[in-house]
Amino acid sequence: MRRLAVLVAVVSATMLLAVAGLAIYVVERFDGPGPLAADTVVYIPPGTSMGDIARQLERDGVIEDSLVFRTGVRVMRVSRDLKAGEYLFPATVSMRGVVEILLGGKTLMRRLTVPEGATSAEIVKLIEEAPALVGTIKEIPAEGTLLPETYNYERGDTRTSLIVRMQAAMRATLDELWPQRDPDLVLKTPEEAVILASIVEKETGVAEERPLVASVFLNRLKAGMRLQSDPTVAYGMTGGDHPLGRPLTRDDLKTPSPYNTYIIDGLPPGPIANPGRAAIEAVLNPAQTDYLYFVADGSGGHAFAKTLDEHNTNVARWRKLRQGKKP
Repeated sequence: MRRLAVLVAVVSATMLLAVAGLAIYVVERFDGPGPLAADTVVYIPPGTSMGDIARQLERDGVIEDSLVFRTGVRVMRVSRDLKAGEYLFPATVSMRGVVEILLGGKTLMRRLTVPEGATSAEIVKLIEEAPALVGTIKEIPAEGTLLPETYNYERGDTRTSLIVRMQAAMRATLDELWPQRDPDLVLKTPEEAVILASIVEKETGVAEERPLVASVFLNRLKAGMRLQSDPTVAYGMTGGDHPLGRPLTRDDLKTPSPYNTYIIDGLPPGPIANPGRAAIEAVLNPAQTDYLYFVADGSGGHAFAKTLDEHNTNVARWRKLRQGKKP
């Protein structure tokens, strides 16, 4: 009996040592550095079970042993709390670190930057080409209703939801800025402000020039002069679906169109693009000038003039620059 008792004790001790050793092994594997050599993005679809999550992470090289991972998750009692989504796992992340990321549910945020002055058709194309979005956009939103800026989104977000966010951002911007407008502003509605801001956006790519360009057009409106903006003519010819792809001709400037501001009085019937916040601010609070004209100055900006004689001088200088002559 004594021998049996000793044998049982030895076996029990051996088993305890084995269990302890296994536990230490699992803990070391679970908490130790993982195999990822670089940050890696992994998408876990909704409804994926804990076991399938472990196997997917092993296939994608995030963890080395799905069995150890599942064991650790069960010990932590969080099997049902792992959240689906697209995650960025850092290099050498441990299995415990992976679990904490999946528990936190902080999924990867993607970004879509919409440039100022893009037309609605161009913005829709950007959204359609953006990765990880789903669904289709059934119709192009009205021009001037989308606010250009950078938008964060997650894999699986719908393209329509992004459009809705852009529209809401534009409304919120107008609601904020319109009450802060210059009290002497000739524009009567936020819609008119968007129209003129879209023209300013297309006329200059130099941020500090926007208030000056806005002042020119507002001064012209006050004086009853036509805006004579080339981008409006081009928009009337293309509808904003695509760039004109060539310089305007004299015949273009004479071609009747609701958007040809060389022919019509006042503002065109709608925006010619989606202006950004800065262009809207420039229109609502323009620089205080007497400028009525501007033309390219050869350096990426424009030369401004108060009189037609000054403007003609600037135009002549610009033409010489284009011809490679000294002004």
